[in-house]
Amino acid sequence: MTDLYADVVGQERAVAQLRAAAVAPVHAYLLTGPPGSGKRAAARSFAASLLCESGGCGQCRDCVLALDEAHPDQAVFERAGASILTPQIDEIIRRSVLRPTEGRRNVLVLVDFHLVNIQAPKLLKTIEEPPPNTVFIVLADFVPTELVTIASRCARIDFGPVPEAAVTGVLVAEGVEPGAAAEAAAAAGGRLDRARLLAADPGFAERRARWRHVPSRLDGTGAAASVVAAELLELIGSAGVDTLAGRHEAERQALEERVAAIGVRGAGRKDLEDRHKREVRRLRMDELRFGLATMQTAYRDGLVAGAVGPAEGVAAVDAIHAAVEALIRNPNESLLLQALLVRLPALATVAATPE
Repeated sequence: MTDLYADVVGQERAVAQLRAAAVAPVHAYLLTGPPGSGKRAAARSFAASLLCESGGCGQCRDCVLALDEAHPDQAVFERAGASILTPQIDEIIRRSVLRPTEGRRNVLVLVDFHLVNIQAPKLLKTIEEPPPNTVFIVLADFVPTELVTIASRCARIDFGPVPEAAVTGVLVAEGVEPGAAAEAAAAAGGRLDRARLLAADPGFAERRARWRHVPSRLDGTGAAASVVAAELLELIGSAGVDTLAGRHEAERQALEERVAAIGVRGAGRKDLEDRHKREVRRLRMDELRFGLATMQTAYRDGLVAGAVGPAEGVAAVDAIHAAVEALIRNPNESLLLQALLVRLPALATVAATPE
């Protein structure tokens, strides 16, 4: 029997809870934790265990299709825009009352539900009392106010950031040189998917160095801030593109091979294309957050070394933190960076210090 949860790293407690839940599942589960913590992979594995006649053998047609999010009795709902809107809520409700077409259960996976809009209460009754053969798996990075009532109707399973040592271990096992694996793991912030991308990206070290040296190029003028911001946006736009494109091509080929072997109706080509577009957008945001975090580290090092005054250094760290928080509102990136950079002090000595 294949381990369904082999791709879920560093989440032993959550996996144990899901394994136990599959024996006698209830109507709804909320998997909550930061991006990259493995909850999406865990949701696929849990769905497979619910749809497999053997409880999750990992090898049968039901398991293979569920792990590919392509089972006829499995529906995965992802936002089309910045939030989950009314038409998707209506479709979730409609899909929840359909009878399974092949097996005994109807499994609905709701992704990024922390971005649900004010229409969430419309879904409350459905999640609270779905048909007996329907199981909801709700994924959220956190529980916003709009989701509190729905969350109270679900069995909650928490995921934390993947431990850095676990990320490093996986990368080394996959053939990454230990030093490079440790650097990628440290920069990934507990995200295995991000660490894999960085470990395969030959430009990662250079980008980190350029972000760390940004403070050495600032002089408090708008002209300097504008030039540096433009260069950083160009850097972000090129970051990891080739690596991600290669992975996407491999996934497209795998989908076509699966279709040829199993002959799945409604193979999910459109869903895969949409997911790839979201991942490209997410990569850009990840790079921006990574760059800002690198600058923040430079200023913290400057404080320790006495290269910047306490008031200036703390203000710089706080300003960068505020910029990171502002990203959730999808701001104009150029204006955000320029407004931030013009406020930051120069830090030539520490920014040039090798790590």
